[in-house]
Amino acid sequence: MAYDLVTDAPEAAGLSSARLARLDRHLAERYIDPGRLPGALTLVHRRGRTVHLSVQGLADRERGKALAEDTLFRIYSMTKPLTSIAFMMLLEEGAVALDDPVSRFIPEWKDLGVYVAGVDPVFISRPPTRPMLMVDLLRHTSGLTYGFQSRSNIDAVYRAKEIGQPGSKGTLEGMIADLAALPLEFSPGEAWNYSVSTDVVGALVGRISGQPFERFLQDRILDPLGMSETSFQVSADRAARLAACYTPDRTGGLALSDDPAKSSYLAPPTFISGGGGLVSTAADYLKFTRMLLNRGELDGQRLIGPKTLALMTANHLPGGKDLASLSRSMFSEATNEGVGFGLGFAVTLDPARTLLPGSVGDFYWGGAAGTYFWVDPSEDLVVVFMTQLLGSPPALRRELRTMVYAAITD
Repeated sequence: MAYDLVTDAPEAAGLSSARLARLDRHLAERYIDPGRLPGALTLVHRRGRTVHLSVQGLADRERGKALAEDTLFRIYSMTKPLTSIAFMMLLEEGAVALDDPVSRFIPEWKDLGVYVAGVDPVFISRPPTRPMLMVDLLRHTSGLTYGFQSRSNIDAVYRAKEIGQPGSKGTLEGMIADLAALPLEFSPGEAWNYSVSTDVVGALVGRISGQPFERFLQDRILDPLGMSETSFQVSADRAARLAACYTPDRTGGLALSDDPAKSSYLAPPTFISGGGGLVSTAADYLKFTRMLLNRGELDGQRLIGPKTLALMTANHLPGGKDLASLSRSMFSEATNEGVGFGLGFAVTLDPARTLLPGSVGDFYWGGAAGTYFWVDPSEDLVVVFMTQLLGSPPALRRELRTMVYAAITD
């Protein structure tokens, strides 16, 4: 499938072609040619123009298949912003409020306790200092966790039960039931911990709207934006475009993690993960990020109001703190000081403290397989980056951000 994405030269949007070419060379020489990444796709959009598209390397090393503009990627946690937007659409309709207790719609969670001691199935817990609120789910201060954190007796149960794990054989309602039987890691609002919170948000979208979460997402976000390549399952007619997914091996090379010919994404999922279940293309995700850059509207389709989006991209961490001071997470897409968290996005509070170029108020997130995006309203800029490597090099996103900003000439 051919996409006519590039609409102008970089110079027309105040960017340097030579400096963007330097970014492409850097990706090739440092990551792709040495075999540290299978391939990479980079899109840069500024001032209403998509001015840079780079497609490098392979989508499938085992079959020698080149990466293409229309390659399908597992975007994992880049699903979270779509789920968060879906929830806020319901908020705009008056169906829910950010300070509603979660138990309003999940009454089986009314008596959740906070972990004190014990191992599954016998835990000692205490009452939380306050109930879990909707805002806690959106900003990851709920007290929930992820199994891959591997640091507590609680996340060990998440691993054993595959709670919140894309590709699991469970269901959203089954996840809610499993979590009802487990204590929280901390009292809501006391800390930030990357977690299955956004999967819970997806379940809530279903309960509040009265229709399956995936149907709401399709009808209210994907179809209006023309995101026809974004889904929780790869249909048979698109299967040849699904990239392979890799992990680093012990020699510094790549090991196949998910063979696209045998991937679980080829079958209908039972667990519809609002936290990490979508597959998409770079062109589709660009539509979503352009909508965000345009304050909630794209091509005449308004998904959300500008003031609601402004609320989402403000820092909601208690006390105005940053992630470095509030996080208990052993893993997050954001590790820098000077970064807050909104309602579905990390938000730059102080570029000087991040030690990276950027703007106050730029917002972003990424996925477990190295995918990444950011939106910078001050610079009228969107960048979408796609690859498929679980545990991608830590410096990669920092270098990408640095070199894109270095290409701005005005």
